[in-house]
Amino acid sequence: MNITHMGAQIRNPDRVNISIDGTYRFSLTVAQVVDLGLKIGVEVDEAFLEQLTAESAYGKLYQRALEYCLVRPRSSREVREYLYKKTLATPVRKQKTGEVYLREGVSAAVTNRVYSALYERGYIDDIKFADFWVRHRSMRKGVSERKLRAELIAKGIKTEVIDASLRSSERNDDEELMKIIKKRRARYTDDVKFMQYLARQGFRYDAIKQALERND
Repeated sequence: MNITHMGAQIRNPDRVNISIDGTYRFSLTVAQVVDLGLKIGVEVDEAFLEQLTAESAYGKLYQRALEYCLVRPRSSREVREYLYKKTLATPVRKQKTGEVYLREGVSAAVTNRVYSALYERGYIDDIKFADFWVRHRSMRKGVSERKLRAELIAKGIKTEVIDASLRSSERNDDEELMKIIKKRRARYTDDVKFMQYLARQGFRYDAIKQALERND
């Protein structure tokens, strides 16, 4: 088998379509093509073809996972869950016939490699994620420390990391509680129901009572 064609993709010029013996087989990034020394005429055996196919899957998944991490900081658990879903088969409908078939997911070896690359390059950092989460949640709307802790635990963040992030933050529950009261007070004519709502947000009853008295 030989590489018979190589051409940049129209939608993504950074990726190169590669055909072997006249048939399209996979695409690679320009950097991968250079690193692997690929060019038209290169001979490809089954072992090398398997390696190239894995490289193609890695390059595609790394790009998607990187974009996922760049939208906002992600916890290590979030990234692991995202990558795990990529190992699952997904139904795909053929455009011409409408037939539905299962597209095989990527291998665990590829997802592990992507995770390691993201981690080594600093795109996965639970400390930075916890700091971002505490800061962002406090900026957007009021949130109690109890609720913040629950959210971060659900994201897989260790207790010691949560403690450090909260200690370094300038937030405090009194100010956060007042934020919610100012935003939500007009929606509640019943003080008891309003206090119950605030309690569900993780604030203490005594703090709620004092805050409402100050706000009246």
